[in-house]
Amino acid sequence: MYREEGQEEGLPRFSRESARFGRTRYNDGIMTQPTLILASSSRYRRELLNRLGLDYITESPDIDESSLPGETPKDTALRLSEMKARAVQANHPGAVVIGSDQVADLNGVKLGKPHTFERAVEQLEAMQGNTVIFYTALCVLDAEGKAEKLVSATTVKLRPLTRRTIEAYVEREKPFDCAGAAKIEKLGIALMESVSSDDPTSLIGLPLMKLTTLLAHAGIEAIDGLGETC
Repeated sequence: MYREEGQEEGLPRFSRESARFGRTRYNDGIMTQPTLILASSSRYRRELLNRLGLDYITESPDIDESSLPGETPKDTALRLSEMKARAVQANHPGAVVIGSDQVADLNGVKLGKPHTFERAVEQLEAMQGNTVIFYTALCVLDAEGKAEKLVSATTVKLRPLTRRTIEAYVEREKPFDCAGAAKIEKLGIALMESVSSDDPTSLIGLPLMKLTTLLAHAGIEAIDGLGETC
């Protein structure tokens, strides 16, 4: 359903005719439609976006994802989601670009991707038995570069867990590329006692209900006519 940036047109990919792009542009009298780009290398976000059946490409943004001094987890996620989108749109003027970022908040402490076994165990030991808020920020840049962004919050209560259970989970799942090291779409759901969210796919990395609204505002409808009610 997607193709990597630079993929040749002759290779198999999802047809552009499968999606309706509402904001039509003209180039030398020829009707054109904006390219849709997911500014991410995340396979989880790609798998989620595939559900919408839209034709798109992916490009990984090259940005500094460090938090700023005094920045809240929510504000970090919002800022980075727009930075990712703008970094990619700079290479593709006129494209509609999706940027997203997720930061976990454990009592005011930011939890990002652990990257290592030891760090994943450390994060889960701190989280076990506690409530964690995962802020998933979403930014959509329309073809003119206007940004619309929002945050979807997911509250997760983790079960009390022993170090043995945590290490066994990390060894099996290897959740090194997931904020907080708990992947609800796989075995990580067994670590959770309860989950509350305004969008069921938010915790995985891309809030699709909210995304379809922002895309409609940018002229890309997942379903014909959707933009008339968004």
